[in-house]
Amino acid sequence: MEKSEIKIYKTPEGKTSIEVKLEKETVWLSQKQMAELFEKDSDTIGLHLRNIYKSGELDEFSTTEKYSAVRQEGNRKVKRQIKFYNLDAIISVGYKVNSKRGVQFRKWATQLLKNYLIKGYVINQQKLQKQAKQLNELKKTIKILRNTLEHKELTNEESKDLLKIISDYSYALEILDQYDYQSLKIENTSGKETYQLTYYEAIKQIELVKQTYGNSKLFGREKDNSFRSSIAAIYQTFESVDLYPSIEEKAANLLYFIVKNHSFTDGNKRIAAFLFLYFLEKNRMLYTETGNKRIADNTLVALTLMIAVSKPEEKDTMIKVV
Repeated sequence: MEKSEIKIYKTPEGKTSIEVKLEKETVWLSQKQMAELFEKDSDTIGLHLRNIYKSGELDEFSTTEKYSAVRQEGNRKVKRQIKFYNLDAIISVGYKVNSKRGVQFRKWATQLLKNYLIKGYVINQQKLQKQAKQLNELKKTIKILRNTLEHKELTNEESKDLLKIISDYSYALEILDQYDYQSLKIENTSGKETYQLTYYEAIKQIELVKQTYGNSKLFGREKDNSFRSSIAAIYQTFESVDLYPSIEEKAANLLYFIVKNHSFTDGNKRIAAFLFLYFLEKNRMLYTETGNKRIADNTLVALTLMIAVSKPEEKDTMIKVV
């Protein structure tokens, strides 16, 4: 259920039909749709929702999502961001205003989700089996190629170079394998940093970057205090032990926090990428002993964009990948 789908729910008596959004393994309704479902006015539904969240019965962040929806306003159609509520919130409201309709909707939604989960599980299993087969074939091919390079002198220099490239990228395939099977680990890190980045130093460096890349007066302008929090977050401790003990872990989290917090009116990705590089350079990790870049330009772009489009629940995986 990676993409949203629309399903039509009809009440048993057939009086009401509602378009139900199906996404993230649950169903979603807006406040207005709940009012229609439970035959109550929208203000009543809103009052119950506020009480549900105020009392701690449900967590608002995990049970709501904003989606774009087209609404008819007068003679024109307008696209708005509307808050939707998942099945947990819908059922909680249902028991308070119309328990019979709440039970009917719960049964319908539960069966719908059950069917989709079973279908999704079967499809995912087929995908995993196919990917595992392809990956094993690639690994076998790479092993053969590597052995060929080690034990047989090829006469064609171009062929030898090509085979070496394929062999060298076996590490990337191993990483993808670990990603598929959720077995990525943080390992072989370089220990505690020798340089600590401060908020004031970071702001100073952003001003220098602005002189070169700031093609907007809004570049680097803070919207709130979240940038200060991003810097502080990488130095968090628990019982005097660093939560992010190594240079690499601090750098990866610094990149993630700055991208995701979106602290600046303009230039968030450039600032995040630059400070990520700056932190590594100050800790003597940006270049190899021979002076080569550890991170290629395209890799930096890919990592930054990957974080930008990732979901909050994917944070740990993103950090491990970085």
